[in-house]
Amino acid sequence: MRVALILLILLSATFAHATVYKWVDENGKVHFSDEPIKNAEVVEFKENTQNNIKLPEVTVIPSAPSEPEEKAIDYKMNIVSPTEEESVRNNEGDVTIITNITPQLASTHQLGLFMDGKQMGSKQTIGLFKLTNIDRGEHNFVVKAFDKNGKKLASTPSRKIFVHRTSVNQPRFIRPQPRNN
Repeated sequence: MRVALILLILLSATFAHATVYKWVDENGKVHFSDEPIKNAEVVEFKENTQNNIKLPEVTVIPSAPSEPEEKAIDYKMNIVSPTEEESVRNNEGDVTIITNITPQLASTHQLGLFMDGKQMGSKQTIGLFKLTNIDRGEHNFVVKAFDKNGKKLASTPSRKIFVHRTSVNQPRFIRPQPRNN
């Protein structure tokens, strides 16, 4: 049964290459059809009237060897020290920020420390930042991880700390005054 169906389809496909018929109606209008009509004549096509499409040859442009894409790493980061809203008392304004990162930072990735929205120093590969001469007052710190192209990969939550320094208006050393009896 299947073989007969396949043969029938193949035979109908050969007849599907339809013949084109041309005729002129009583108004002088020329018509074309694939069905024979009374007084219609078969149109013979020359080889140059058939559409032949030639596609241009595909040229392969050699590409530069691409660098393997780095697998995206989901870093978990937080600032360990100082704690949230901790008061740092240091007259020189020294503050040390310690960051915990898991998993370990990839060799091509770097960390940047931001204080009050501005980057402090250059990017580095370790999570220990030592700052000096920080003004007294409230400061917000964020540490961000970047790939080699500067794209941000991860960030710590903002950490608010307070820096306490002796006022510059107060003298550093108060000399004891002798008593008058």
